[in-house]
Amino acid sequence: MLGNGNFDEEGKGTQVQKNMKDDKLSLGKIKRVDSLNLEAGKVFMSPSHASKFTWATTLSLAFQSIGIVYGDIGTSPLYVYSSIFTDGIGDKEDILGVLSLIIYTIVLIPLIKYVFIVLWANDNGDGGTFALYSLICRYAKVGLIPKDQPEDNELSNYRLDTPSRHAERAEKIKEKLENSRTAQIALFIVTILGTSMVIGDGVLTPCISVLSAVSGIKSLGKDAVVGISVAILIVLFSVQRFGTDKVGFAFAPIICLWFFFIACIGLYNLIKFDLGVLRAFYPKYVVDYFKRNGKEGWISLGGVVMCITGTEAMFADLGHFNVRAIQLSFSCVTLPALLAAYCGQAAFLTKFPNEVADTFYASVPDLLYWPTFVIAVAAAIIASQAMISGAFAIISQSLTLNCFPRVKVVYTSAKHEGQVYIPEINYMLMIACVIVCVAFQTTENIGHAYGIAVVAVMVMTTFMITLIMLVIWRTRLSLVVLFFAVFSLVELVYLSSVLYKFKEGGYLPLALAFFLVTIMGIWHYAQRQRYIFELNNKVSSESIKGLISDRNVNRIPGIGLLYSELVQGIPPIFPHFIANVPSAHSVLVFVSIKLIPISKVALEERFLFRQVEPREYRMFRCIVRYGYNDPIEESQEFERQLVENMKEFIRQEHAFRQRVTNDESLIEPENPQHSTISAASASSSDQTAHTSVQGAEDEVQFVQKAMERGVVYLLGEAEVVAEPNSSFFNKMVVNYAYSFLRKNFRDGKKVLAIPRTRLVKVGMTYEI
Repeated sequence: MLGNGNFDEEGKGTQVQKNMKDDKLSLGKIKRVDSLNLEAGKVFMSPSHASKFTWATTLSLAFQSIGIVYGDIGTSPLYVYSSIFTDGIGDKEDILGVLSLIIYTIVLIPLIKYVFIVLWANDNGDGGTFALYSLICRYAKVGLIPKDQPEDNELSNYRLDTPSRHAERAEKIKEKLENSRTAQIALFIVTILGTSMVIGDGVLTPCISVLSAVSGIKSLGKDAVVGISVAILIVLFSVQRFGTDKVGFAFAPIICLWFFFIACIGLYNLIKFDLGVLRAFYPKYVVDYFKRNGKEGWISLGGVVMCITGTEAMFADLGHFNVRAIQLSFSCVTLPALLAAYCGQAAFLTKFPNEVADTFYASVPDLLYWPTFVIAVAAAIIASQAMISGAFAIISQSLTLNCFPRVKVVYTSAKHEGQVYIPEINYMLMIACVIVCVAFQTTENIGHAYGIAVVAVMVMTTFMITLIMLVIWRTRLSLVVLFFAVFSLVELVYLSSVLYKFKEGGYLPLALAFFLVTIMGIWHYAQRQRYIFELNNKVSSESIKGLISDRNVNRIPGIGLLYSELVQGIPPIFPHFIANVPSAHSVLVFVSIKLIPISKVALEERFLFRQVEPREYRMFRCIVRYGYNDPIEESQEFERQLVENMKEFIRQEHAFRQRVTNDESLIEPENPQHSTISAASASSSDQTAHTSVQGAEDEVQFVQKAMERGVVYLLGEAEVVAEPNSSFFNKMVVNYAYSFLRKNFRDGKKVLAIPRTRLVKVGMTYEI
């Protein structure tokens, strides 16, 4: 009697089971985790930097990289020999010794170390000191601010595990790093010191490049050269707001033309004057040079190191290109052109040793003099542009580490994410460049300062790459020791030489670095203490229920976004806000902008949501994750993205809860006699699924209507002061230094692009 009916019910139950299984597969990426219950949105693996490029694309990128990356190292032939032989050439054999030093310095550091080793230590395609630190922070918990969350491990660009038999050694080193406060502080200091040195390059590179190029007009006196150089620098900094993307199309052809000129001039001089200088490829001449000159030879290394200025740019600017493109452009274009230029100048000096003070322009044939001069000035400007843009990018990255005061970051290119402009820093750099040009006046004096910044960054890079080899790459110990021993020994010898000229200008980059490190250290220290205060005083769930259920608290239409840096729990500013403004929006979202140690976060992975109990109060936690190369959207776009992701979260959470509720009722019965019960359960499940979907859509419509009523930003204006019983150092740092920086740099609402007409601020005092 029940045959047909049972068949229909069983078929219906089977279909429900199938639908639930399909639903379970589609929701496979929703995970219960420790700090947030659900991840909003689906996760798609974004292409990594290791993605395969066609050879056509790689060759195109290699050509483009010539204009962006090699301006600094490409213009070094303008001043290297004059920086080495500051007192003239005493022995012509010294020319061979110096040329041999230049050849092997370029081969050892830029070619072997950077092109074939360091470039592979990129952070999903981005390079530089900060990228190295970010990479280390992802593999070991060495960050000083406790913002680690298990959800971050699910990001497609976050972790790159490399299986290795040396895993046990790597884990031991990682454990020691995570348990050693001293090691964490030392690593942080090395990072911000290296960052400060590169920013210092943004001051010194424009000065030495432009001065050396303009000095080609022999009829001009020193004052006129300085005046013209200052004028060029002012114009250069004035056009930064337009972005390098506007003039970037001209960079590669100009630098290619520059390399062509210096290579041809070098070969001409080599053939005309002395092919015998090619003997310098035999390293014995380096040994003979030091035997003859002793201490003076060691001091001259400060000039030799000028031939590799800008080497760090190959790694720092990697984000615009790829590893193969940089390797091709350096090995096939830059390296041959530089070697030809230096060999040609050496051949010229064997015949005209008295021209060493103006080696480059003196060695240029008369017919090519003025074209070379024009291209040299253009190349010097491009070299300056690259380092200025690099300084902007580094400061932008350092903001994610909470170690630089808030500044306005303007993204100037839709094509290149790393191209940014920072108005405040631009004018500070311009003033610093003008002062340096006027004070030092010659490339020789600036060279004493420049060398320290260059070599110091290289030493720090060697240290951090060694750590990456041990912890992340898990390289064989013998190779790690070989790498560290060779490069640290060479670079420390160079560093000792450039430090010898400390009184003659070497103090400048150290003074700049000390100033920047002090600012970064103060800001990071206060931000860390502030975050720990919020973490220790976060609001409990029971307190939240008590606050919202209070009859005196009104629920008003619209969406309220309460900003906080806290990524775990409800910030202490919330009860303070309710006490002062006894109302809350119908939909309330606690928003945390989290800047994590990764270059880019895919849009579909950016928002993490969790609903705060009780659910009928419609309060949500939202973590918005940005990488250090991700721009923060304008308010209208940000609101749209946040609400769309919140709707998706609501739908997925309802589906997830419904799936968990019905899992037991969908188990296949072992006894056929209970098939009717199974069918009834399936029918009930189908009804529950329909109810859940309807409930989710009702919630989505409620959120949509709330958004249409308006979005209001709630910002806590926390005044940070030192505790009365804290140390004198803490009081000085927090009450005076940190307070000064906060008052004289941008506040949070400007950095987050919050519209003033929809902003509500509530003040509170944090004692740290």
